[in-house]
Amino acid sequence: MFRRSKKTYDAPALYEYAVGALGRKMRTVAELKRLMRQRVGQQPDSEILIEAVVIKLKEQKYLNDSQYAGLFASYRKENQKFGRMRVITDLRAKGVHAEVIEKSVASAYAGTNEEKLARDFLARKRLRKPANEKETARVFRALLRAGFSSKTIFKVLKKWDVDEETLGLLEAELEH
Repeated sequence: MFRRSKKTYDAPALYEYAVGALGRKMRTVAELKRLMRQRVGQQPDSEILIEAVVIKLKEQKYLNDSQYAGLFASYRKENQKFGRMRVITDLRAKGVHAEVIEKSVASAYAGTNEEKLARDFLARKRLRKPANEKETARVFRALLRAGFSSKTIFKVLKKWDVDEETLGLLEAELEH
């Protein structure tokens, strides 16, 4: 069993750790604070150290939630073809503030045809026109998980000539 040493961190050592963590992967302020809290453990001055490091990183422009959210939203839209709601949920989970999320997602999805994005997502996931109710439900749930609105999903399914009865069942499932 591995045991973490009971090393105590001072500001320069914690800063060094934080820069290393940011060098490996872009992170939000909340994510970085969580990592640093795990590192400093129960040190008496841990919160003061963490705040000092965060302030220094922000001043040096190494840490910027607005920039992170903007890049994250555009990446998820362009590369993974996710819908707006999925990106919002993911950014919330990463601890980004609501106003920052709203601005970033609004600018990333400005002028986006959500129906085309949903079709691109289906193509990326190799999901084809459903042949029966079970396949239709599978496509429906995949689009829902990917963050598309029910309105957009129904547009896509109607253009695939999915019968009204199946659409009605899916709509009823949504309301439950």
